[in-house]
Amino acid sequence: MLRLFQSLILVSMTLMFSSCFKEDETITAHVPGNFITDTVALTDNYQYQIYYNLYDSAIAGSNIRSIWDLGFESSPSGWRVILNSSCFMKSTYLDGHVFGTPADTTGAKWLFNPSDGSADSLVIGNWFTVEGNDTLGTNRVLLIDRGVDAKGISRGFKQLVVDSLKNGTYYFRLAAFNGTNPQSFSISKKSDVNHVLFSISNPTTVVSEPLKSSWDLLFSQYTTLLFTDTGIPYPYLLTGVILNPSLVMVAVDSVTSFDNINFEKAQSMVFSAKADGIGYDWKKYNFDDGSYKVNSKIIYVIRDTKGFYYKFRFKDFYKFLNSRLKKGYPSFEYQKL
Repeated sequence: MLRLFQSLILVSMTLMFSSCFKEDETITAHVPGNFITDTVALTDNYQYQIYYNLYDSAIAGSNIRSIWDLGFESSPSGWRVILNSSCFMKSTYLDGHVFGTPADTTGAKWLFNPSDGSADSLVIGNWFTVEGNDTLGTNRVLLIDRGVDAKGISRGFKQLVVDSLKNGTYYFRLAAFNGTNPQSFSISKKSDVNHVLFSISNPTTVVSEPLKSSWDLLFSQYTTLLFTDTGIPYPYLLTGVILNPSLVMVAVDSVTSFDNINFEKAQSMVFSAKADGIGYDWKKYNFDDGSYKVNSKIIYVIRDTKGFYYKFRFKDFYKFLNSRLKKGYPSFEYQKL
């Protein structure tokens, strides 16, 4: 009887202590997604801007690239005004110039927006002073060169003064190169996009940028600075990819094979939020035959707006259409890690 009693106590104590410890948690193995192959149609004269969503493998929006001129930063604390660099736009300050009088570009220093998205180098720059809760313009006049359209035709010039930013609304003025037809405009922020876009040619037309949470990559032409062999910078219009400035980042690997890049590898890589982190140099131009060749050994690991990692590489820049090989159709392959 005593042995039975001792056995019961031992069993009870074993159950009591075992209940104090959690069961080992089952760790679910990380399962990568399917391989996706897709193509976007910029067309052979690169007339479109195409916003792409990696998670949905879908186009989030597109527009003819020359449909807008100015982008007004739309975040709550945003104040920056950007030019549409896909049209080779540039600007210069006209010191001492009176808005609405003929412009004189003698000695003008023309500037381009930086393709890496660095805010401190924007050509419109700090156009304001802050007084209380208001952001007020300094009344400096900029001359905007609207660049060229898809056919290379000049889009003309405009004088611009950004007057103020009050209660989430930008106020600004435009006039012709010779000072005629001065007009005042206003445009309000939209918290769900990166920029509110404005068309000088059609100011009443609403140009919509996709929701900032809906896209990761912008396929487009854009302006950047290249350098000669002697280090002299010169602006150039290129075709490539710009990152969504809202959370999207990229790391680049040209050594590891595409198959060997996995989730663990991605977590150890160094990421950059520079807008042109993918850029244009995944392809090279052959001056001998006038063609582009894609370097599929360059692997991009992209962290999207949702925080997922993808390995991504380009496959081609051409597509057969009507029995002819057409440039401007970048194709790519990627996988969620």
